[in-house]
Amino acid sequence: MPPSPPPRRARRAQLARGLSALLLGAALSGCADTRSTAGYYWQSVSGHLRLMQAARPVDQWLADASTPAALKQRLRLAQRIRGYASRELGLPDNASYRRYADLHRSAALWNVVAAPPLSLTLHTWCFPVAGCIGYRGYYDEAQARAEAARMRAEDFETTVYGVPAYSTLGWTNWLGGDPLLNTFIGYPEGELARIIFHELAHQVAYAKDDTTFNESFATAVERMGQQRWLASEASDAARAEYARFAGARSAFRALVQQTRARLTAIYAQNTPEAQDISGLLAMKKEAMDDFRARYARLRAGWGGDPRQYAGYDDWVARANNAAFGAQAAYDALVPAFEALFARLARQPGDPWPRFYAEVRRLAALPPPERRAALETELPQQQATAPAAPSD
Repeated sequence: MPPSPPPRRARRAQLARGLSALLLGAALSGCADTRSTAGYYWQSVSGHLRLMQAARPVDQWLADASTPAALKQRLRLAQRIRGYASRELGLPDNASYRRYADLHRSAALWNVVAAPPLSLTLHTWCFPVAGCIGYRGYYDEAQARAEAARMRAEDFETTVYGVPAYSTLGWTNWLGGDPLLNTFIGYPEGELARIIFHELAHQVAYAKDDTTFNESFATAVERMGQQRWLASEASDAARAEYARFAGARSAFRALVQQTRARLTAIYAQNTPEAQDISGLLAMKKEAMDDFRARYARLRAGWGGDPRQYAGYDDWVARANNAAFGAQAAYDALVPAFEALFARLARQPGDPWPRFYAEVRRLAALPPPERRAALETELPQQQATAPAAPSD
């Protein structure tokens, strides 16, 4: 039997807290800024509310005779991963990812990112509480593409990409938490574990105005957690499935990082003293052409079902400064976080609580001190490498 409804005054207080949380959660997923219209705020809040309302507890889906057997199997697997996340990785043990929703669409929302023609530094949209973020999200793809078109009219390069999941940083756990979604429940086992670990990590620490710090931290947790899950919990079939595309992803990431470094070096020459940018634009085109040619050669050697690489093909086809800048946010600081964890793991006891405490300490520092502290975790040759573009 459901609990009795709270008194009216308590319900009003809950609603106020909920709307505040939803607005903040929307902002943290790239969904609000100080220039937004009331219509934009409404699509952020109403879009998230619809997502939350579509979710039901996993136990209800499992008990429902109309739930397909394949979906039940995936939901049981997701609950095993969810339990492992808190039990073995020290991630929050709360309401998130204990409900499921079928949104009947391919993405939870669509993010817009933008960057200048001669820079990988992402344009930011700002929100008074959440700070400035290098992407802006929409629950309607057409609206996202309209925003991208507006930014292109302002001479930005843009890209729009579907987001399978996003985190409200725990602000909506009292409403049921971030749910599992049809947009990622069918991922291979290793990938399903990765995305749950990543999104839960966002509930551990958050640094205002620093997308690269936040996303790199969550990516480090996802990778370390995924490795542990596959090694100790996954089936042989799941490990083999992951191995089939892990090498391709690693090679693709390396190519992207190399091209990003090349573009960064080119754009560094765009100083106030530069007389003619035509030469820089020519070098940029050469770098992009070379990137696509190298990808074609790489892709030819992968074999297997070409449909499994459609995501890579699409990314390469639309690659521009915005795409490269957005990718940097997810991996630029990962080696530093991994090195930090490795150092703390050499001490006796469970390293995860120490790791999260240190990340929260770093998140509270001013950005220059935060980056400097992370760089000390890296070997000297890595610490002195060119910095990734900041957002």
